[in-house]
Amino acid sequence: MSLTARIGELSPYLRLLRPELYYMDLTLPASSAILASYLATGGLPEFFPFLIAVIGGFAAITSSYVFNDCCDIDIDTINLPDRPLPSDSVSKKSAFIYALFLLAVAGAAAIYLNPESLIVLFIAAATITIYSSFAKRSTFLSFLPVGISYGLVPIGVWLAFDPAGILKGNDGVILPLSAICFGLMICVTDWAFTLGGVSRDVEGDRLKGAPTMPVTFGIPFTARFVTFWWIVGVIASVIIGWSAQLGPVYFAGALASGLWMLAQCLDFIKNPTPERGGALFVNGSNYRAIMFGSMILDVALCIYAGAYTSILW
Repeated sequence: MSLTARIGELSPYLRLLRPELYYMDLTLPASSAILASYLATGGLPEFFPFLIAVIGGFAAITSSYVFNDCCDIDIDTINLPDRPLPSDSVSKKSAFIYALFLLAVAGAAAIYLNPESLIVLFIAAATITIYSSFAKRSTFLSFLPVGISYGLVPIGVWLAFDPAGILKGNDGVILPLSAICFGLMICVTDWAFTLGGVSRDVEGDRLKGAPTMPVTFGIPFTARFVTFWWIVGVIASVIIGWSAQLGPVYFAGALASGLWMLAQCLDFIKNPTPERGGALFVNGSNYRAIMFGSMILDVALCIYAGAYTSILW
């Protein structure tokens, strides 16, 4: 059975959360929490705060998906008519309440973990609201707030395990270089990630007057623009590993998946079609998920290898 068929069998409320992106959306907060704890304490985070952070991060990300669907019903009726809202599987009112519920879950998690994380959540939520409710219908630069909002996710999670000190006693460092690079990497790759999906949706955007980059400049230009930012993102992933002194497992996973991602981008340049843009959208999710998974595995191996060595000595 294909992935599309399996997703189609899920509850419409689960489909609103983009099941095809679950792995990326779970491993992003997980890897952020693990790397922050490792660099701050030399160990893994405690299980319960870690679980709360993953749930809160996932809820924050997916609440933006649901809210965006509420704002894009007319466009999705053309591009993606089988989605829960355009197919009338879920009402707009119910979806909006669902988005608020997910945001409340994220807020409760942030309050529990660190008020600094809550401040970051407020900024991220406000930024993505600008995109969904206003920017997408107004400017070809609408992808910018999406990347900024998503790039704040690892920052918010990071602060839960390595506070900046603004509210909890200052240690002299607001954010380490690794955290800053992590946020920037997610920001710029999300510009590319988003524009891949927007290329898929170009027909509906054009008909409904949304001046996205593919509508304004065409898919061939967008393909080259997207490729540039994926290149920057792959380079940034290397800087993250260098600044955090990660090991070969991370670099092998990040570089192998990064080179594969760039090959997909080159194919998009050769075949600048809406269908290829949609495929690149999913490719981008898989690449980042592999990178996050490699980070988690590398940190775990570093910690357990260190513990094993200390026992031997």
